[in-house]
Amino acid sequence: MSSHREAPEISKDPVADSSDLYAFVSPDDPDTVTIIANYVPLQIPASGPNFFEFGDDVLYEIHIDANGDARPDITYQFRFRTELRNDKTFLYNTGQIKSLDDENWNRRQFYSVTKVDAHGKSTVLASKLQSPPCNVGKISIPDYDKLAEDAVHKLKTGEKVFAGQRADAFFVDLGAIFDLGTLRPFQDKHLVGSQLFNYAGKAVNATDKTNVHSIAIQIPLHMVRRDGKKRVRAKDAGAVIGVWTSASRRQVEVRGNSGDGDVVVGPQVQVSRLGNPLFNEVIVPMAEKDKWNSLPPSEDKRFAEFVATPELGALLPVLYPGLFDKLAALNKTKEPRADLLAILLTGIPDGLIDGFQNNTGALQADMLRLNTAIEPAAKENKFGLLGGDLAGFPNGRRVADDVVSISLRAIAGVTVPLVNADFEPDAAAALVEQGLSIKDASAGLLKKFPFLGTPFDGFGNPS
Repeated sequence: MSSHREAPEISKDPVADSSDLYAFVSPDDPDTVTIIANYVPLQIPASGPNFFEFGDDVLYEIHIDANGDARPDITYQFRFRTELRNDKTFLYNTGQIKSLDDENWNRRQFYSVTKVDAHGKSTVLASKLQSPPCNVGKISIPDYDKLAEDAVHKLKTGEKVFAGQRADAFFVDLGAIFDLGTLRPFQDKHLVGSQLFNYAGKAVNATDKTNVHSIAIQIPLHMVRRDGKKRVRAKDAGAVIGVWTSASRRQVEVRGNSGDGDVVVGPQVQVSRLGNPLFNEVIVPMAEKDKWNSLPPSEDKRFAEFVATPELGALLPVLYPGLFDKLAALNKTKEPRADLLAILLTGIPDGLIDGFQNNTGALQADMLRLNTAIEPAAKENKFGLLGGDLAGFPNGRRVADDVVSISLRAIAGVTVPLVNADFEPDAAAALVEQGLSIKDASAGLLKKFPFLGTPFDGFGNPS
């Protein structure tokens, strides 16, 4: 749900679909920031003989804004090339794969990393880096973790990179939420659900045991900060960066006859992007979703009205009668939701939360904003900033942050007192959640880069 099938056209093109974006100060190296961009969502592990892969015809990019103008000061570009070793077999592998250059591995992917500065100057940092194979099964790949570890590359310029299949750690009760906004823990309070249930339900993780393809990069902090400083204070404007990811295709594609190959020409055209989770999913109207995907964050002022008066905020009092009366009264004032505008489009200014700010200025833009001076939490709270954990969403986004529940609580009104001290949220607003955590993802996380866990294998997860 974060952005797995968020727009009509990109849902038809999963290879270019930005599904999740994470950005956090690295717990394994606090002098660096880790950014993870996921694509190709909802992969069923048993998908042979044509296992999932990045697109050779897609330009994948991670953008970093260091000065608040919603334009990239640094862009990392990733381009992939697929090589077929044996054109006489239908098999992905003809024996066990024990290394990244194993002759038994038939269809391999390589990629290049290019860095583009604020002036458009491009520098190729690395070429023909290897991605690991998809996790076929224990018989085909007896030690997958070793292959994935070998696919972590340290660049001469100081960055670490990884690109390959990972377990999807995003957790969401997709089936319930899109069934008229049902939250299973509150299903007996739902306008319609109360007629069907007299008890609270247990949430179901719709993305459990699915995989994604991840592009992960770990960058020294001084390389992403506007002044190149190794040490900054949390209140300093230069501590905050904005991050978003995108995928682009050539403007024109001419399909050749079977086996003859296709011809792609023209400039790159952006077909997908992602900053804050759920922004395009539940804020932007369906008629505007594909347009939003094609635009840069600097154009997001045209979508600010949907943040200021979120549709879900109007639905909650209707779907859960009696639980959100104060939110309903707030809605009737028709006052723009300044709290949501700050959280999603400008960042939270200094002075509202003790010891915290991630403001990038007045320009409205959907970016994942991270205050790089805030150290990783010794013990993470899944509710992030709303749970008193300054290192969590919406300060960047960590893998275990429950961004769905955080967003629900914010829309329900718990963040309104940040900008209106006279408003008292409904009691239900601080309790509403989807009822899941990272433990429901079945995807064991790593304690070091690239953090996302071993992908589920096809043999062990056939359905």
